Amino acid sequence: MTLTEIRQKAEEMPLEKAVSWLADIIPSYGISVAKLADTYSKRLIRLKEERKRLLQMSEFEIQARSKGFVHIGGIDEAGRGPLAGPVVAGCVILPEDCFIEHLNDSKKLTPSLRDKLFDLIKKEAVDFGIGMIMPEEIDEINILNATKKAMIQAVSCLKTKPDYLIIDALELPLPITQLSVYKGDSLSVSVAAASIIAKVTRDRWMEEAHKLYPEYGFDRHKGYGTQEHMEAIKKFGLCPIHRKSFTHGLVG
Repeated sequence: MTLTEIRQKAEEMPLEKAVSWLADIIPSYGISVAKLADTYSKRLIRLKEERKRLLQMSEFEIQARSKGFVHIGGIDEAGRGPLAGPVVAGCVILPEDCFIEHLNDSKKLTPSLRDKLFDLIKKEAVDFGIGMIMPEEIDEINILNATKKAMIQAVSCLKTKPDYLIIDALELPLPITQLSVYKGDSLSVSVAAASIIAKVTRDRWMEEAHKLYPEYGFDRHKGYGTQEHMEAIKKFGLCPIHRKSFTHGLVG
């Protein structure tokens, strides 16, 4: 076999089996396969470390299942702080023993990785729901109430009713057993998945809004109060997707 053929065959195998197979054929093929085997061994080590990390992030879900709960929904939001755009919430129910490599708090991920994980989560999840509250209503009921309302919407969109909720730092007026976890998006796989669903949904909404109001740069800062955004507000005033309750004093 050529090195290309060996590499192709290894890629088609489960990683642990590929490492073992490559090690077995080193005597026949020499240094080039030894280097390839070393590459695969390092990849296997990283995979095991990732599985360990995600197992630690599954502790709240494991504890809930040990108490008899089955459909565990993680909830998180995106967009509580921006000066413009909606607040978006996600609720995700992951299957037991779900392994989605690189799953983490959305803020710790690059935009391209978030996009990939967004698609993977939708594919692997038992169910997911999205809630969105627009700027006008945020101004009417305040951002905390708007966030809770978006979260309740996300739960109501689920076809599979959750019997347990893990929520990032909030409690909801719902007749479902709940656990509020500070920084839950870093500590729970379900909440991390919800944070990605919410973040990507909101970012894409803001990118569409940029097409309507390109002078503000919404595709870059997503409505947050960057210097670029503040200068645009001073120059152009507010647009219909700005939150008036967040922008007092920024315009005359």
